Amino acid sequence: MTHNETIRTITEATRNAPGVKALFLSGSYGNGMADAYSDIDFVIVTEDGATDSIAALWKEAVGKTGNIVLWWDRTTVPVLINAITADWTRTDLIILKPEQMRAHAQDTLKPLFDHDGIYSTLPQTTLPPIPNPARFLYQVEEFIRVLGLLHLAAGREEYINGVLGVFHLRNKLVELLIAETNAPNRGGVLHLNRLITDEQKALMIGLPPALPDRDSMISTHLAYAAAYLPRARQRAKVLGIDWPEQFEAATWQKLKETIGVERPYDIS
Repeated sequence: MTHNETIRTITEATRNAPGVKALFLSGSYGNGMADAYSDIDFVIVTEDGATDSIAALWKEAVGKTGNIVLWWDRTTVPVLINAITADWTRTDLIILKPEQMRAHAQDTLKPLFDHDGIYSTLPQTTLPPIPNPARFLYQVEEFIRVLGLLHLAAGREEYINGVLGVFHLRNKLVELLIAETNAPNRGGVLHLNRLITDEQKALMIGLPPALPDRDSMISTHLAYAAAYLPRARQRAKVLGIDWPEQFEAATWQKLKETIGVERPYDIS
C-alpha cells in the first residue's frame, strides 16, 4: 500500500467515528516536505482526548492498511501512538482535544477532514524556535560532565564505555549545530541533512571514529571537545549565558592530573 493509499484508508476509517472532530497530517506530510522515506504523522482531534476507545479506533484504522508488527500505545507520551505495519510503513498519531490545538499553526498541518472548522481558527504560520537558555546550559554542563568521565574510563580501562561516551558527546555536538542554524522545519531525528550547513557537515565527517582502545578513546574525546566547546562558548555569549568556567576548569585539571591531557583549545 502506498503512503497516499494509507492516508486515504485511515481517513475514511475515522471520518465519521463518534467523538472525532478532525484529522490532520502533520510532520513532513503536513508541511509539504515529505519524501519516500518519511513516516506519516497524524493529529486527531476528539471530544475527550486520548481515551482507550480512540486508541482502539486508531488501531482498527491502521490495521486496514496492513498487518501491524509494532504498536506503542501512549507508552512514552500520554497522547502518542506509534505503529509500524509489515511493509514498514510508520505512522504516528497525536490525540488532542480541540483546545489543545492552539499550539499548532496552519503551515504545519494538512486537513484530511475538519468537521468543526478548527483549521481556520489556527495561526497561519509557526513562530520560529525560541532558544531555551536553561536547556542550553544543561547541554553544556552535560558535555563537560561526560568529558570528565574520561579519566574514569581510562583508569578502569573501560574502553567500550569510552566509545559510548563519545556517542554522547557527538549527540551534544549535533544538537549544538542544529541550534546554530535555527532551522524552522526541524522534523524528526532522521532529517539531519536539511538541518545543518555544509560547513557543519564537514566538521562532523572530519571527526575521528571512536575505537575501544586507550589512545583512540582519549584522542576522540579531545577532538569532540575541541569541536564543541569553542562553539558552545560563542553561543553562550549570544544567549547571554554565564559559562560554567569553574566546572570546565576543574574538569581539565582532573584530566591533566590523571591522564596528562591539556585543554585542546585556546580560551583567550
